[in-house]
Amino acid sequence: MFRFIDRKDELAALERDWNTAENAFIVVFGRRRIGKTKLVEQFLKNKEHARYTAEDASKKVQITELRKVMASCLGDEFLASQDIAEWGALFSYLEKAIDKKKKLCIWIDEFSYIIKNDASVVSVIQKFIDSFVRDSKLFLIVSGSLYGLMSEKVLSNSSPLYGRRTRDLLLKPMPAGFIKEFVHFESEDCIKTALSIGGIPEYLNVAARHKTYIDFIRHEFFAHDGYFFREPFFLLSQEFKEIRTYFSILNAIAYGNSRPTEIANFVGLNAREIYPYLELLISYGFVGRDTSITGDKKVGLYYIADTFLDFWFSFVHKNREFIEAGIFNVKDSELNAYFGKRFEIFLKENFFRFFSKYALAGRWWHDGEEIDIVALNDKTDEILFCECKWQDNVDANKVLAELKRKASLVEWRKDTRKEAYCIFAKSFKGSLKGAQAILFDLKEISRNTNMD
Repeated sequence: MFRFIDRKDELAALERDWNTAENAFIVVFGRRRIGKTKLVEQFLKNKEHARYTAEDASKKVQITELRKVMASCLGDEFLASQDIAEWGALFSYLEKAIDKKKKLCIWIDEFSYIIKNDASVVSVIQKFIDSFVRDSKLFLIVSGSLYGLMSEKVLSNSSPLYGRRTRDLLLKPMPAGFIKEFVHFESEDCIKTALSIGGIPEYLNVAARHKTYIDFIRHEFFAHDGYFFREPFFLLSQEFKEIRTYFSILNAIAYGNSRPTEIANFVGLNAREIYPYLELLISYGFVGRDTSITGDKKVGLYYIADTFLDFWFSFVHKNREFIEAGIFNVKDSELNAYFGKRFEIFLKENFFRFFSKYALAGRWWHDGEEIDIVALNDKTDEILFCECKWQDNVDANKVLAELKRKASLVEWRKDTRKEAYCIFAKSFKGSLKGAQAILFDLKEISRNTNMD
């Protein structure tokens, strides 16, 4: 049985529009499997609406399918019998057939597939909005998974639809705290799940089929018939034409190449050629760029921002032959190395659940030295230094001594700043001498991120 989880803010915004606006043109977009369809389905419960889900088919097939949906919704036998070949002709007919005074929602799901086959539909929709929707009680919703097409053809200032939308909703992964709503793992396995697939609802539904985290990854990642074994090919091939190049870039980063020259050398491009690819991957949310929090913002390190892609390229892509042969067994040491990397990213993303008085938080590095998280409060001159250890029985005194040494190298308001220290770890051994640092173990981390 499907349960709708979270998306309270987005659902509330749609409900406000329905209750207060005369009409609307709403754009819902986001990556594959993020929950766009479930959100709009939930919103439209008990509301009169017509829904058409486009397939990646020919223009004629798409027009025919939408025509049939609208004929059924309107009870229009004449429309049902017509042979319409152009989008303009269909929407011109709808202008005459739809009652302007009746509240109705038309939802076109996977709208990006329609644009992909005939970009002129965007101008047709623009005319439909200007000549009909604005003088009616119609709610028009379009949603799509092809982020590039939706951004360029629907949302950008070069689109004929620019300025027409009354709301756009970019759906992002769900907060970590909602993982418990899907899976029934122990707290540590819930965190491992967050570090492996993030907050993608459909992916969490797959994880929910299993009793433990290790069963989940063995059956769904490390088996040739697993749900995730080919998923990145579907995800990336829809967005990018040069899929081999993008795969190579993500693979390069997964192998630890974080600087543009390193990535370019791995892929076989010169350094200047790599930047457009990296920028596009960043715009899609697949790759991120870190800069030192107190350093030169022109110098950046690249990492795979998408949790699922990071896990897949770290384990599946480089072991595909062994997985196909059914002989791959992941090593605990390899998993822990990966978790150590993602643990730091996870804590940065959820940092303000632990500390709310700092305005900025990020990595710091200089001359081969690095601190996992440094947080700043410009108004109070407060600075917080944090180390993240995906390890049990961490010696907090030893870690703190090293953290203080590295903190002395950070050139930020040394004469006036007030320093504080924090260590995140799975567990600690012994006690810390004096109240010199704040310690968070896995239990407290789970509690602060609502995963306990």
